[in-house]
Amino acid sequence: MKLSLGAATAVLVCALAWIVAPRAAAQPPPTPAAPDLRFAGLQWTFARIRYTAWTMGRGFSMYDEPWYIDAPAAEWNLSRRVRTATSIQVNDPVNITIEDPNLWKYPWIYIVEGGNLRLKETEVPILREFLLRGGTLTFDDFHGPIEWANVERELKRVFPDRRIIDLPNDHPIFSCFYKLDGFPQTPGLGSFLQGRTWEKGGYIATLRAIEDDNGRAMVLINWNTDMGDGWEWSNVAEFPGYVKYTAQAYRMEINEIVYSLTH
Repeated sequence: MKLSLGAATAVLVCALAWIVAPRAAAQPPPTPAAPDLRFAGLQWTFARIRYTAWTMGRGFSMYDEPWYIDAPAAEWNLSRRVRTATSIQVNDPVNITIEDPNLWKYPWIYIVEGGNLRLKETEVPILREFLLRGGTLTFDDFHGPIEWANVERELKRVFPDRRIIDLPNDHPIFSCFYKLDGFPQTPGLGSFLQGRTWEKGGYIATLRAIEDDNGRAMVLINWNTDMGDGWEWSNVAEFPGYVKYTAQAYRMEINEIVYSLTH
């Protein structure tokens, strides 16, 4: 069918508009229009633990030591999301050691790359007391059986008489803020770009825990998942397919934080 001059011009204009239109940037996962007021009065700080690792003394700088992985973007992005999604008062993130006297100011602490963790003998009783007094320790971004064996060994030094358990999908941690069907697997960005969600043989993501005498999960173990990468890269528009993973990383960790502050 032959187009008239006017119709052909219109088609050309529309085609050019489509070609030159800017690509939509990847957007972070949606948050509530206003903070949820159920938790007004609570305070939270992203307290990253600076620990000794088996890599120490091999020429690493602070910025590529295992304890500093994903920093500082991960903690700042997660802190902003907690602030916008909830009514929790969120303070600026901090880096701290277990032996620091200020440890007791922070009810929630975070250890990344636990496969590299080596607790000092002097840190073991401090960490045990911190947790039994009501503190929460979250492990994140470690994968596979070799790294699991290291985390398990270090935790046995802290609690030789307590079991590590898998938290079932009906545990309160999956419904204390967002309603989640189970524990998600967030791939590290490198794994995502290779077309997979796992690394180092850690195929199935599992949320494990150590409970206190009252059944409170005082150690939360995010195994075979990399939620820190999800927070760190949540604002990067170059990887739009990664957004769904950043969304689930935010939701799961906010649930863990809310649980830790309310149980």
